[in-house]
Amino acid sequence: MLFEGLELVSALATLAACLVSVTLLLAVSQQLWQLRWAATRDKSCKLPIPKGSMGFPLIGETGHWLLQVFSKIFSHEALESYLPKIQLVIQDTLRAWSSHPEAINVYQEAQKLTFRMAIRVLLGFSIPEEDLGHLFEVYQQFVENVFSLPVDLPFSGYRRGIQARQTLQKGLEKAIREKLQCTQGKDYSDALDLLIESSKEHGKEMTMQELKDGTLELIFAAYATTASASTSLIMQLLKHPTVLEKLREELRAHGILHSGGCPCEGTLRLDTLSGLRYLDCVIKEVMRLFTPISGGYRTVLQTFELDGFQIPKGWSVMYSIRDTHDTAPVFKDVNVFDPDRFSQARSEDKDGRFHYLPFGGGVRTCLGKHLAKLFLKVLAVELASTSRFELASRTFPRITLVPVLHPVDGLSVKFFGLDSNQNKILPETEAMLSATV
Repeated sequence: MLFEGLELVSALATLAACLVSVTLLLAVSQQLWQLRWAATRDKSCKLPIPKGSMGFPLIGETGHWLLQVFSKIFSHEALESYLPKIQLVIQDTLRAWSSHPEAINVYQEAQKLTFRMAIRVLLGFSIPEEDLGHLFEVYQQFVENVFSLPVDLPFSGYRRGIQARQTLQKGLEKAIREKLQCTQGKDYSDALDLLIESSKEHGKEMTMQELKDGTLELIFAAYATTASASTSLIMQLLKHPTVLEKLREELRAHGILHSGGCPCEGTLRLDTLSGLRYLDCVIKEVMRLFTPISGGYRTVLQTFELDGFQIPKGWSVMYSIRDTHDTAPVFKDVNVFDPDRFSQARSEDKDGRFHYLPFGGGVRTCLGKHLAKLFLKVLAVELASTSRFELASRTFPRITLVPVLHPVDGLSVKFFGLDSNQNKILPETEAMLSATV
C-alpha cells in the first residue's frame, strides 16, 4: 500500500515537472516569436533581424521594400497576365480529376493544384512533372512543420522543417538558374520577373538567397489558404445545387456558357469576371462561413480601452476572423450559406468596416487577396461550366480548423467529364472515345 502511494506521488511529481517544463518552453517560445515579429516589422528596431520572414523562422528574410514589390506582383495588370495561365492550369486539373476512375480526395488535390499554380504561373518555372511531384512532397513536409516551436533539436518538427526548407531551396535554386538562362518565348511577366525588375528599380540587385526566399514566400502565400478555400467552395456547391444552377444561369447570361450547356471558346478576362455579380457573392459567402485561418496578430501602437479593459501600448493582440463573422450584427442567419446576402439588394456587409474581413484588415491586409479571389472565381466558373461532380461518401465530413480549415477526410468526390450537351461521360465511355481506330 505504501509502495503504491509512493508510486502515485512520484507519478504526480513527474507530471507536475512536465507541466512546468512545457509552460516554461511555451513562455520562452512566445518571447522568441515576439522578438522575431518585432525585428522583422519595425523599421526603427535596432535588434539584429533573426533568420525568418514575417515572423516565421523557416521562410527567410524579407526586406521592407519587398512589401512594395509584392503589391506590384498582385496588381491589376499582373493579375490580367496571370489569368489565362491560371485558367489553363485549372482546366487541365479538372480534366485529370474527371478521368480518374475513382473518387478523389479534394483537399489533397486542391493542395497540389494551388502548388502547381504557384510554380507554373506565379513563378514561371518549367519543372518536369516527376520533379514537381517530389518538390510538392518536400513542400508539404515544410508546411507541416512551419509553425513548430523554434527549438532546434534532433527529430524535432523545427529540425524537420529546416531540412525540408534546405531541400526546397536547392530545387528552387536550380529552377531559378534555368529560368534566368532561358528568357525566350515569354508572353507575360510572372511574379519572379516582377520581383527581379522591381528590385533593380529600387537600386537593389537581389542575391540568389534573396530570390530563393522570395519564391518561397510566394509559394507559401498561394498554397494552404487557397487550397482550403477551394475545398470549401466545392463542398458548398455540392451541398447547394440551386446555388450552382443559379451560377450557371449567370454564366449563360454573360455568354460564358451556351444555352445548350457547352462552355464558350476563349479565355476569361478580368472585366468579364468583375461583371459576374452572383459569382462574387458566392465567393464572398464561402470566405465568410469558411475563412481558412482563425485570425491574426497585431501590435498595439497606442494604449486604448475595449469594453472597460485597458490594452497597453506594445502588447501583442490577436483578432478572430471567425468570431467576427459569427457575431457581426449585420449578418442575418449567420450559419446559413446564403450568397444573396452580398447582393446589391441586401448588401449586409455595407455597414461598418470590420464586420467582414476574411483577408484581415488595415495596412496589414493580405497582399495576395486579389489573386486568391481571382483563382476561386476561375475555379467556380470552370466547375460550373465544364464539370459534373458528386459526393462519394454517405455524408459530408466534419470540418477541422487546424492548421487551416479543411474536411477531416479531405472530402471524397467523384468527378465526371462532360460531352457537348453537358452530360456526364463515364470513365469507360471516355476511354472508348479517346481510343484510336
